[in-house]
Amino acid sequence: MLKEFKEFAIKGNLVDIAIGFVMGAAFKQVVTSFTGGIVSPLIGLIFKADFKDLKLELKEAVVDATGQVTTDAVFLEYGTFLTHVIDFLIVAFVMFMVVKGVNKMKKKEEPAPEAPKGPSQEELLAEIRDLLKK
Repeated sequence: MLKEFKEFAIKGNLVDIAIGFVMGAAFKQVVTSFTGGIVSPLIGLIFKADFKDLKLELKEAVVDATGQVTTDAVFLEYGTFLTHVIDFLIVAFVMFMVVKGVNKMKKKEEPAPEAPKGPSQEELLAEIRDLLKK
């Protein structure tokens, strides 16, 4: 059983998947820092607000007579959601470009050679008929 597991774990496909998974996780960090450090501030300049701070207050915080907050405010944080959507779009676009590049690099399949030209069906039948006449 241990031998079978070792063969399974060392198969090329499993190792390739593991490498792809690790590279994908690292790439996500790059995209997240790109979105958070470059894209969000640029969009923030356009909207005159920090992109991650965009939120809608659904329920106000409740404060009692002593000034203590008894219930926190509830927010709809659509800025964070939009940041994650941008992250996804960037990752999806890069993956599309990688797949497109890999497909382009693959050896193009050569068309199958055409069948050799020979006598037509009518010519073969005529030849058989002539041989039978003899």
